[in-house]
Amino acid sequence: MGPQRIFDGPPQRLVMESARLGKADLFDLGSARGAASYLAELLAVAAIYGGLAASAQFLPAINPAATPLWPPTGLALALVMLRGYRIWPAILVGVVSPYLMSDRSIVEFGAVGIGTLLAAFAGAWLIGRWSNGPQTFSTPTSIAKFATISLAPTTVISSTIAVAGSILAGEPGVSDSVVTWLTWWLADAAGTLVIAPVVVLWATMPLRMSFERILLETIAVCALVSVIGIAAYGPLFGGDLISNDLNTLLPHRSLLGFLVLVPLMWAALRGNRCNVATAALVFIGMALWGFSLGNDPFPKADLNGALLSLLVLSISVSTPPLALAAAIATHQTAEAHLRAVQDQLNRQVERKALALDNVRRHFQSLIEGVVDYAIFALDKEGHVTSWNSTAQKIIGYTPEEIIGKHFGIFYRPDERRAGSPAHALELAIQEGKHDVEGWRIRKNGTPFFITGSVSSSRDSAGELIGFISILRDATERRDAEEKLVQAREQLAMSQKMEAIGKLTGGIAHDFNNLLMIIGGSAQIFARLLDPKLPRAIEAIQTAAKRGESLTRQLLTFSRHQHLSPTVVDLNASIKNMRTMIESSLRGNIVYNENVGGDAAPVKVDLAELELAIVNVAVNARDAMVNGGTFTLSVHAVTVDRKTGDDRHGKVFFAIALSDTGTGIPPNLLSKMFDPFFTTKEVGKGTGLGLSQVYGFAHQAGGTVTADSKVGQGTTITIYLPSCAEEQITSKALAAARTRAQHPPRQTVLVVDDSADVADVTSSLFEHLGYETVYRDSAEAALKLLEAGTKIDLVFSDIVMPGTIDGVGLAREIRSRYPSLPVALTTGYSDAAKAAPPNLKILRKPFDTEALRDFIQDIAPPRSARSSGAPLA
Repeated sequence: MGPQRIFDGPPQRLVMESARLGKADLFDLGSARGAASYLAELLAVAAIYGGLAASAQFLPAINPAATPLWPPTGLALALVMLRGYRIWPAILVGVVSPYLMSDRSIVEFGAVGIGTLLAAFAGAWLIGRWSNGPQTFSTPTSIAKFATISLAPTTVISSTIAVAGSILAGEPGVSDSVVTWLTWWLADAAGTLVIAPVVVLWATMPLRMSFERILLETIAVCALVSVIGIAAYGPLFGGDLISNDLNTLLPHRSLLGFLVLVPLMWAALRGNRCNVATAALVFIGMALWGFSLGNDPFPKADLNGALLSLLVLSISVSTPPLALAAAIATHQTAEAHLRAVQDQLNRQVERKALALDNVRRHFQSLIEGVVDYAIFALDKEGHVTSWNSTAQKIIGYTPEEIIGKHFGIFYRPDERRAGSPAHALELAIQEGKHDVEGWRIRKNGTPFFITGSVSSSRDSAGELIGFISILRDATERRDAEEKLVQAREQLAMSQKMEAIGKLTGGIAHDFNNLLMIIGGSAQIFARLLDPKLPRAIEAIQTAAKRGESLTRQLLTFSRHQHLSPTVVDLNASIKNMRTMIESSLRGNIVYNENVGGDAAPVKVDLAELELAIVNVAVNARDAMVNGGTFTLSVHAVTVDRKTGDDRHGKVFFAIALSDTGTGIPPNLLSKMFDPFFTTKEVGKGTGLGLSQVYGFAHQAGGTVTADSKVGQGTTITIYLPSCAEEQITSKALAAARTRAQHPPRQTVLVVDDSADVADVTSSLFEHLGYETVYRDSAEAALKLLEAGTKIDLVFSDIVMPGTIDGVGLAREIRSRYPSLPVALTTGYSDAAKAAPPNLKILRKPFDTEALRDFIQDIAPPRSARSSGAPLA
């Protein structure tokens, strides 16, 4: 670029400083050093200004129009633009000093000084506001604005005030004032247009540029312009110095002045504004020399016409070339800036390309290093754009074979027809990442099962650029899972069939025996005079009890038995069972009980707990044929992994039941809790005792373990979770369950769809001293209550035909009659699961004692309630 860059404009620091000076206080001297610098600056400017002003008196050719505005206002304008308003004292002293040494009046030189200052201030203010201050020569538009401001109002102000001072001094007449003003204005305007650009441009030229090269170009251009100016306007031609033949050409030699356009245009096309302004100043100086001599085209006879021609020449020579130079310089600056930006962008692109290439190599190394996953990229339409070696290994295609093809080639034909590939891409676009799983086709046509994902890839602006697919061959894993599922299903089926076989055989055997007892006893009832009638009745009751126990054991093992858990003191409850446990053992067996005195709260169905302990005691009795010791102990433990399940770290109470019997072989120990598994002789047991223990423990939230050694005995440990945070059932409530010998006469509404069952139930209630009313459906029971019949208790079966079952009836009664107790009964039904926890349910079959305890729990005596009748 070379010298073109020197015209990029003044540094930002200089512009800011000029603006600061222009806005500074006119008398702000700052520090002592600043004041000294300011004083030196004033003296230098005043000396230069005064010297130029005084030269007009010694060299009249410099100011042929004899205007008092010399140097022109343009010099003052340039100084104010460069140094700010505070330079005014130097300008005023420089302007006034020549007149102090002449015979001019104080009014005249005062008017000249004030006019020059005001014109410079006005011009600098307008240029600063309208034409970018000292950078007014940077663009053609700003140069045109400068020319306009220089012609008016800058030089108009200076000429007007100067003429006014001259009139006040009594110099010209009023009629001559207009001509004088026009003459001074034209001369001052021409000088301003030529001098101000030279001063400002050279003063604001950056020092970092190649000054020597600029100076050489300027000297060369100015020398050529001087030759042209002398040839066109100089005094070397004419008179005796030339022949008569050349004299005929002298009137037209001023046309040689047009040749000045050549060096000016050359400098302008170079973008060198300093050279253009300086060359214009030199050429106008040559023209001014010719003007002082009266050479063509500046005749002395017409001074105003000569001045007008000089003004036109000044504008033509200075303004257009300077505007062209500014345009070229602006273009060069923009071009240089664009080239610098382009170079910077190219370097950034090279760095980015290098980084991208490195990232691409690293990414390729990464995906090639993944040996378990097929990784490949797709474009926006789904065509493969990259392919790693694992993809080739799994699917079979080489990069040359697959790149450019649609990834739908991996799908089955039916999936392609259904649009599955396009649907996968749509889901990836919507969700960002779409998990895929299914069968695909290898290159050789064999299917394989894959799992993986398709992810959409977007640029920084969020625009879709493609997809990334990551797949894994899961064929072997899927085959293994399918085989495992099949094996599990086969095992479950075999176990199910074995359990069903045992269950069917056991139930058929036991219930046939029960039916035999009941049928035989029924035949005895037919002979009412048979003396064996009392024993038959006892046999029937025993068989019924055994059938009830068998059913409870089956349901407890399957965890379908409906429980009524309450928070009880485990230690106290086991102590109360001592008589029952001892009665389950023989006389040659010693019962030891190791139960603490502290409360051990657990939440269990007390009847099921009693049954579980009795079942273990009976098994221990049968294992100790020749007698032995049966020990029951209770202690708190923290369940670890050995006790199983997911209860690690929770406090449990362990009921350890140990005997000194024959023990169980290791190969049979794992089958102890299986239903119908027994080592006893045929007819000695059902094999459901320990199954009931297992079901009870797990349904209560605990577990059960077994430990046995052949010849040393067996220990069954039942783990029940602690309920320390809940309150044990109070003694007052237990006392309320005390069996009353003569309960108050109350009315019970019995609801059951079976009249035979209702008769039995009513007879049990009547045996306990209740009056009963029977209805065969829930709808009929609600109508009875709506009629206002006094009822103290509603006792309903759960499963009944109609739109409302027993649970629905209980809800309706609680909603309409909150004070009326409701109880439900069932043999076993899934409908009981819909009952709320606070609704009591009595299991069938039940006897008088069980019914008495149940009723006392839910239906307190009449005196304890506000009214025995429902609210109709």
